[in-house]
Amino acid sequence: MPPFPGFPPGKVLLVPIPAQFFTRLLPEIDHLGELKVVLYAFWRLSQSEAPVRYLTREDFLHDEAFMAGLGEGAEAEATLDEGLTRAVARGVLLRAEVEVGDAPLVLYFLNTPKGRSAADAVRGGHWRPATDEDRPVHLYLSRPNIFRLYEEHIGPLTPLMADQLEEAEAQYPLDWIEEAFRIAVASNVRRWRYIEAILERWKKEGRHDRTAGGDSEKDRRRYLDDQFADFYE
Repeated sequence: MPPFPGFPPGKVLLVPIPAQFFTRLLPEIDHLGELKVVLYAFWRLSQSEAPVRYLTREDFLHDEAFMAGLGEGAEAEATLDEGLTRAVARGVLLRAEVEVGDAPLVLYFLNTPKGRSAADAVRGGHWRPATDEDRPVHLYLSRPNIFRLYEEHIGPLTPLMADQLEEAEAQYPLDWIEEAFRIAVASNVRRWRYIEAILERWKKEGRHDRTAGGDSEKDRRRYLDDQFADFYE
C-alpha cells in the first residue's frame, strides 16, 4: 500500500470527537479492534442526519473498507465483536436491544446525553427504528474535494491556484466538479482553465446528467469540438 499522501488543502470534512476521548479513553484503550470500532462510530454517526443516531453490527459488517482493516473473514468478525463488547464494557458505546419483526436487533449508541436518552427510550419500549430505514454510509464512498482532484489529475497546487479552486468549490456542486475533471482526463486535457470553462458553460446553459444509455464518447467530443478548443490546442 502506498504511503498516505497527506491531508488536502482547503475545506475538508471534520469529525467531532470530545476532548475526553483523548484525555480519558485513549490512554486506557489497549485493544486495536476497540480503538477502530470507537473511532469508526464517531465518524459514522457524524455522517447521519437522523434525529436518533445509532449503529448496528451490520453497519460495521457492510462497510468493506472498514472490515478489511480488521482482518479477513471470520477473524475480522471476531475482532469486530470483541471491539464492540469492549467499547460497551468501557462505557463508550451503549447497547440496547429491540424486537423488529420476529428477530431481536441490537443498537449501539454513543454515550452522550442524546445517546443515553435514545438507549433509555429503546429499553423502555418508547422508540424503535423504522424497518425500511436506508443507511448507506461507507468509508470507501468518501468523496475527494476539489484540491485532491486537482493534485491527482493536473499537478501540484500553488497558493494562487488554491485560491481559484476554493472559489470554484464554493460556486459549483461537487458532482459537477468531479464530472468536469472526468471529461478533462478522458479528453487528455489536464488544464484547470479547460475544466473551469466546462463548469462555466454548465452554469450558463444547464448541465444534463448522463444516463446509463448515454454515448459517453459523443459527450466527450462535444467539449473537444466546441469553443473549449482554445484550452487544449
